[in-house]
Amino acid sequence: MTPPDIATGPRNREQLPLVLRNPAFGAVWTAQVLTQAAARMFQVGVVWWLVSQAADTDRGLASGAFLAVSTLPAVALVPLVARVVARCPHRSVLAGAAAVAGLAAAATATWTYAAQPPTGVIYGAALLLAGCQALFDPCLTTSVPELVEDADIEAATGFELATQSLAGLAGGLLGPLLVDAWDLAGIVAGCAGAYLVAAALVAAARFPRTAAGPAAHAPGDVPRHRTLRQILADLPFIRMVLLCFAAANVFTTAVYVVMPLYTRSVLHGQGSTVAALEAALGVGTLLGSFTGGRLPGSPTAVGGTCLALMALALGMPGLAPGLAVALVSLLLAGWCVGVIGVRFVALFQRSVPAADKPGFFAVMQAVLGATFPLSSLVFGVLGDHLEARWLCLVQGVGLAPVAVALFLLGRGGRVASEDGDAGAPLTGPQHIADQVGPPYASAEDTHADAASLGVAR
Repeated sequence: MTPPDIATGPRNREQLPLVLRNPAFGAVWTAQVLTQAAARMFQVGVVWWLVSQAADTDRGLASGAFLAVSTLPAVALVPLVARVVARCPHRSVLAGAAAVAGLAAAATATWTYAAQPPTGVIYGAALLLAGCQALFDPCLTTSVPELVEDADIEAATGFELATQSLAGLAGGLLGPLLVDAWDLAGIVAGCAGAYLVAAALVAAARFPRTAAGPAAHAPGDVPRHRTLRQILADLPFIRMVLLCFAAANVFTTAVYVVMPLYTRSVLHGQGSTVAALEAALGVGTLLGSFTGGRLPGSPTAVGGTCLALMALALGMPGLAPGLAVALVSLLLAGWCVGVIGVRFVALFQRSVPAADKPGFFAVMQAVLGATFPLSSLVFGVLGDHLEARWLCLVQGVGLAPVAVALFLLGRGGRVASEDGDAGAPLTGPQHIADQVGPPYASAEDTHADAASLGVAR
């Protein structure tokens, strides 16, 4: 007779959340929570500081320019990030990026305690912290298969995407509150501590699937070295999806400029009001990250529906101003963001060849982030000339055509599949657009999906 602890132990272990039964992934995931929470707290706190204290006039331009600076590294450093992630041990890259950000934040905190730093110093610190985060995030995404088994990739993706929700929740709550309580000093000191703890966690973690290094390959295989343009050229459907989401980000990411302006001019609130709005957005994204995989329908159908709901949610505070409406709208918008992230990042994890993943996730971050500076500056300037209610309406109206485009993209892929040559191997957009199952699938389903996509997994 098998002892009870032996018979039930493995089964009970499999029932535990991934972050508990895989300590290495749990440590790295916690580090990501800390780094992204620190980055978000810094961004939200500084924007509220500019809107409420530092900027007497042109508050929209000041906050928009700050957010533009904070998003530039994700775009400008793409080639460098791709090379570093592809050639260097991922644990070293992750720990090093977090450590550099922590030291930079600690130096800035020392300055803020001694005297009020010039605004240019805060902008410079934002640029450096964003550069470290631009290296950390795609490296972690690339490292997921090294930390977990194939069957756990979907769960790991859900946890990874949920990090952004937790970061938005924690940073959105703490940033404005710390500004009201301790000005900039409290924010920067908290960021320094979070980054340094994250660096220690990653340095102590063991990456069990990287015995031969991140660039390991089978004996006799020659590793491919392809440019970012070549990677996207072989993924036409994914390229079009990324362009759709880049266009959507022009209007969705403007919420980080609009929220503080809306709080001050429409709601007449304080830092606690901004914190509540940020929390609603973060909670919604967290819920979407864990429920998105269970929704039926193809990725494009689900994504198009979510973008249409986001258009309604972002425009509603302009039609019916009020705190309750704004909270519900941001909760819905956040849920849509979480759903879209899980469905499409899981699809990308399956569809992109392993050798191309470092470059792909770097270019994905760049394509999606390329519109962030534009969005921040445009809506910042508009915020100095239009009421915040009008900015909400502009967001909703601008997002609606992108939702339609994503629907049509998926429909075009299905039509192409139906009209194609039955004897020819189908690859690219047809197969991806025809997927209807949720991304949370077994390892066998993952391999089958990869085969149907015509892409090595």
